[in-house]
Order: sequence, then C-alpha cells, then structure tokens
Amino acid sequence: MRPIWSKIYEEIEGELAGTRGFCPYHPSHFRNQDCTFCYCPFYPCNDQDLGEVTKSRKIGKIWNCTYCNFIHRRDVAAYVHGRLRESQISGPEDPALRELFEETKTKFHRKGKAVMVLGATSDAGKSVIVTAICRILNDRGYSVTPFKSQNMSLNSRVTHEGHEISMIQDLQARAAGVSRPSFRINPILMKPKGDGMSQVILEGVPAGDYTSAGYYSDFVPGPGTNVLRKSIDFLQSRYDFVVMEGAGSPAEINIYDSDIANMRAAEAADADCILVVNVEWGGSYAYAVGTLDLLHPKDRERVKAIMLNNLKGEVSGMRAAADDIERITGIPVMGIIPHLDFDLPKEDSESFRGVKTLGRGRTVVVVPKFPRISNFTDLDPLLHEDVTVRFVSSTDEMEGAAAVVLPGTKSTISDLEWLKATGIADRIVSLKGKVPILGICGGYQMMGRTLSDPFGTEGGPSESEGLGLFDMETEWPESGKKTELFEGTYIPTGDRITGYEIHSGVSKSYEAPMFKTQRYTEGSLRADEMLFGTYVHGLFDKPCFRRHFLSEAGCALAEEAVDHDEHIEKNIDKLAHGVMNAMDMEIFNRVFSEESP
Repeated sequence: MRPIWSKIYEEIEGELAGTRGFCPYHPSHFRNQDCTFCYCPFYPCNDQDLGEVTKSRKIGKIWNCTYCNFIHRRDVAAYVHGRLRESQISGPEDPALRELFEETKTKFHRKGKAVMVLGATSDAGKSVIVTAICRILNDRGYSVTPFKSQNMSLNSRVTHEGHEISMIQDLQARAAGVSRPSFRINPILMKPKGDGMSQVILEGVPAGDYTSAGYYSDFVPGPGTNVLRKSIDFLQSRYDFVVMEGAGSPAEINIYDSDIANMRAAEAADADCILVVNVEWGGSYAYAVGTLDLLHPKDRERVKAIMLNNLKGEVSGMRAAADDIERITGIPVMGIIPHLDFDLPKEDSESFRGVKTLGRGRTVVVVPKFPRISNFTDLDPLLHEDVTVRFVSSTDEMEGAAAVVLPGTKSTISDLEWLKATGIADRIVSLKGKVPILGICGGYQMMGRTLSDPFGTEGGPSESEGLGLFDMETEWPESGKKTELFEGTYIPTGDRITGYEIHSGVSKSYEAPMFKTQRYTEGSLRADEMLFGTYVHGLFDKPCFRRHFLSEAGCALAEEAVDHDEHIEKNIDKLAHGVMNAMDMEIFNRVFSEESP
C-alpha cells in the first residue's frame, strides 16, 4: 500500500474542506480550489487527459500530473469524498478504486470551454480584458487558464520548469490563480532582434531566428501549427475554461489563412469569440463593422459578443452607438467598459512610445532608453517610492540624475554601441562614485571591461569594450540560454531576494558578489562606489533591495514598504471588478456557460 494512503484515509474520514486559501506547495493548486483531497486518491491514474509520463532526474520515469486540477474541483471532490466513504475501498490496489475513477471521470470530466478575446486593432485592450475575465471566472471557483498561441514581446518571464513565456501571459495566469503556469499558455514567443529578424521561443526554449517571410512560409505550416493544437488540447483537458487572446487584428487579409494567432487558433479550440474595440481611438463603428465584414463567414459566426473598451466619457453617451452596432452586426454589445484606473505591468515597449517619464517623485532615476530595451517592467516597483523614472536618449536629459539603472536589452552589444554614440556611456562613467548605478542583465554586461560574441548571436558587432565599471568579461557561447527562477539573499543585508534569469551571455567577474544562493554567488558589487550589477530580473519587487538602492540615492522612502506582488494582486482585483461592473452579466454568462460549444 502506498504510504500516502494513510493520509487519504484521514481525508475520507474528515469533512469536506472546501477552499483553504491559496496553496503554494504544489503546482496543480489554484486560487479558490477545493482542498478536501490534498493527496489524489487516484494517483497514478495514467490517464492521458490528465497527465503524462515524464523523466525525473532522481527516479527515472514517473507519472506527472503537475497540471491536473480534477480532484480539486468542488463537484469532483464532493462526489469522490462521498463515494469513498460509502464504498469502503480498502486501498490503492482495490479494483473498486479504478472503477470509481472511471465513473467519476465519465460523470465530471469534460473538455474545457475556450473563449477567444479578439481585438479590432492592436492595443484594443485584449490583454487586460483577458486578465479581468480570468480573475472573474476564478473567483467563481472555476479552474481557468489564459492562452496566447503567438506573442511578440521583449518582456518575458520564466516558469518554475525553466521555460520562457511572455510576461503578459504570466500576469494573466496569476489572475487565473494558476500558481505555476506551463509554457503551454504561450507556446510561441517572438523576440524582435532588429533588421526584420526575430528569435522564436518554441515551447519555452529558443528554436531559431526567422524573418517575417520565413516565419510564415516555413515555421507556421509545420512546428507552429503542431504546437498550437498540442497546447490547446493539453489546456482544454485540464481546465474548465481556456481564455484565449488574439494578436493584432483577426482581419489581416494578407496573412489570414496562415495567422495562427487569431481565427486559426479559435478554430483549433472551437472557441466562441469576443471582439474588443478601443473607443478612445474613435471610429468604433468602422472598427467593429469593418473587422466583422472582413472575417470569413464561418469565422464571423464564432463572434458572440462585442465589447466597447476604454471609454473616457459618459457611458450613457455611448449607449446609442452600442445599439446601432448591435443593429448593424446582429451581435450583442456585452459591455461598455470605461477607462479604468489600475496599475499593472505593460506588455511591451510600444506601451511607452513617446513616454519620457514615469512617476512624479523628487528622486530622478535615469534609464537609458535602449533601442531594444527588454524586461523594462523591472522598473515598475520604483514608483512605490518618491521616484521619477526618466527614460533618456541624450546626455542633456541626464541632468539631475540621483541614480542610474541600465535595463535589460535583447541585443547588448548593439545597444552598447548606441549608448556610446549618444554620449550617455561617458556620462554614466563620469557619475561613478557620485550616484548609485545598477545594471540588470544586458545592462550588467555593459558595465564590464569586454564583451565578445564570436558567433554573432547578438546580431551586432562581435566585440566591444564595456564601460569598465566592473572588472568583468562577458562572452556569448554558440548555443545555450539560462532561464531559471532565482531565490537568494542580498549579501550586505541578508535580505531575501526573488526573481528570475533570462540570458545567453556568460560573465566572469572578479568583483565581490551581490547575492548568494544555496549553490552559488551572483552579480557584482562595489559598495564604496555604489556600483551594482546582476542578471536577476525582478529584484525591485520585494522592498528590501529596492529601498537599499534608493537610500543610496538619497530618496525619501515611503513610510510603508510596498510588496510589488501584493500590489499587483490588488490591482488585478480592481481591474476585474471594474470590468465586471460594466458588463451585461446575462450576456457574459451566456458566452461563458459551462457547456462546451
């Protein structure tokens, strides 16, 4: 008998537990799950709809149900609990247990319903609407996951298994209550490198560089389409709802038949669709009606509702327009969403095109606006303090800098050459010892003596002299990329730091380290000259290092330290409540009925 069965006996003899709150201990756990069975009585079920055989480094092949939520559904937990009590099954070898599993699966397991949020244009608000819907459904007790088949962004995160996904899908997973998202929620991530070339991250790992023409002619028909279907099947087998996000417009007629980010993805998932229109841009009639008219008839039939988003005027003034759109299209307007005041990470650099400053604090933190800036959401937590973040492209804009942060970049050497050409590099060096200077990832690499890329992986010059702020050398190997979560302590204070690493370059530093983990030390530190360098993204999210760094800049710190993760949770709730209050919930309930299409 499995040793764990004694624990299951305790759970059978006890009462239904219901939800005990968010549990961080197992990846299948989700917000608002039923916690009656901490240990699944059916393990290992060996059912391919719920898990798969994987290799463990310690014990070889094992049954992996990491992403199975079945036993944590309220109806399933209640049913299994009652049946185990009345049937008196003796243990895991009892044939009646397998019979109960088959009976329960037949009764309760169903393919999760997929609903896709389309945008009439780019920046229509698809990402935030998906985020809100994920939280609304999760608050109702459903297991729900986001999904975007193809995303183009330089803002990415790392999963617990070391796979790279878009930052916005990671945020949506948090809204859905998924504590450890799979790469399946964003199986294709495109990271622009410049000159019409993008690195393609396939199933969480680099798969090569493609031009736009090569992507659609070579990648999409083969691995792109295959991974789309595989990911959708995986998610629909494990979640009640899959809330899908489109990309750009679904009506781009030049790539319509090969666009696996929109209607081809909706077709693969048999998804109902919601069309989102950004009212603030004007032309709502044209955007809504024109998009629908350009869709193929079979795709148009999938659109079950329209949302008018980001209205900065009175909702009553838009009601007549909504009625006209309903009359012209025959599709109901599910909501007129006002412009909502919430603070969540932005998806990509387009979100601050033309933006020169963030925040209104007295302490100016200067950030070079690299042409290929990435993971700039590292900077968001600085705004919890008395800070203005100023993005600079010239030396004149650096006046009054109290601190400098060199952010991440997709092409370190190319952006370093830009930094030198603008004169900003020399200006930063002149500030050594006067203001704190921090480099993160690519910015950290720039702070060393030399950078060498003999294989051209960065797409720029093969060698370059760094800023010389650290005694450090960085090289790019021909292959390999480090993608893993980080947990350690900041050595000078002993405070805990969490974050993640995503980088191809390898640095050899002769400086004192910044952080230590159980296995290694990381980063570079010259405390007397206020020089900090690290590969760890997200190091400002917890207040300890953020406040230490800003105190070096003379910043007046807020009385209450803000944990950025908690701040995001509050703003997800704020967004979800705002969207829900502005929707026709009768239409919403119809679109998100539990019945599969």
